[in-house]
Amino acid sequence: MLEKDDTVLDWRDYFDHHTLPLRRRNPTRWPHFPADYRQVVSEYSDRIASLARELLGLASESLGLETRRLEEAVGEFWQNITISYYPPCPQPELTLGLQAHSDFGAITLLVQDEVGGLEVLKDGEWVPVKPLGGDAIVVLLADQTEIMTNGKYRSAQHRALTNSNQARLSVATFHDPAKTVKVSPASELTSASTPPLYREVVYGDYVSSWYTKGPEGKRNIDALLLEP
Repeated sequence: MLEKDDTVLDWRDYFDHHTLPLRRRNPTRWPHFPADYRQVVSEYSDRIASLARELLGLASESLGLETRRLEEAVGEFWQNITISYYPPCPQPELTLGLQAHSDFGAITLLVQDEVGGLEVLKDGEWVPVKPLGGDAIVVLLADQTEIMTNGKYRSAQHRALTNSNQARLSVATFHDPAKTVKVSPASELTSASTPPLYREVVYGDYVSSWYTKGPEGKRNIDALLLEP
């Protein structure tokens, strides 16, 4: 079994599509087969972005904020679609498909196949996210949403396991702020009795920190915690 301090490499192959803003979208760099691949990815990008906006709107309303408050704080979506392939692993007890981490953007929408492997950390225990099939989409709130909501919503710490006999495929769509956006707790959610939990951060600096430290749990957002 893996121990906490073991060094683990990710057991996966992946392919990124830079899809939003539209000026980043370059379908000529995507596969041209099947024949409608590029068209399908472009349409999926637009529809999944609309869903992300709707979900952020619902989160805003649930906190008593204006519907578009969180979306406007994020600004123009920088969206990536990542297709991940986890091949069968001869020694799954010695590796992970994807190490434990929380996503560093705003909101991630994930489609997974029927092969299980995704787990989320809840109350100190890893809980499998069983595939539901059909049109089910897993919603993973990310670090910037935790900051903006002043901890009312928490980013999801998750990982992917491997297995020895079945390959797994997933499609994750990340919705992030631009690198120049400054992210901080919404002023409507802070007061003298409810001070901000996190300091303001430039998103590009946060991303650089994430890649410097690596994907170990949530220690990147923990570094932004203000002293009580």
